[in-house]
Amino acid sequence: MRSLGIDYGDKRIGVAISDPLGMIASGIATIQKGETYAQDIDELKKVMERYQGIEEIVVGLPKMLSGAAGIQVEKVMKFVEALKQELKINVVTWDERLTTAAAERTLIEAGLSREKRRKVIDRSAAAAILQGYLDRKSK
Repeated sequence: MRSLGIDYGDKRIGVAISDPLGMIASGIATIQKGETYAQDIDELKKVMERYQGIEEIVVGLPKMLSGAAGIQVEKVMKFVEALKQELKINVVTWDERLTTAAAERTLIEAGLSREKRRKVIDRSAAAAILQGYLDRKSK
């Protein structure tokens, strides 16, 4: 069973996919956000067509460090509701606190320039979100 991971941001959407066994997450795409949720979901569908067996979508929920929900959580939850209505697939949220920071740190340690990091940070954050979810699910 494969899972799709999403890091939903204001400008871009990072996308990751798990292996067929649901153990390892890999960043696969960065989508430029459209003007509507429908446009974003259409782009996600295009990505999903390349992979078979996707049974759930994990969307990162950007809570504040205190655990409180901020403005960005509201935006993500509206997107999640649109996903649930459009796609007949299980959609769950996962606490993504510090995943972008962790992905950035990893990319810096790997020696990527700022320009190269900017191109892959969203998919790397999506992979971190999905990997956290998969790790927790396997316990």
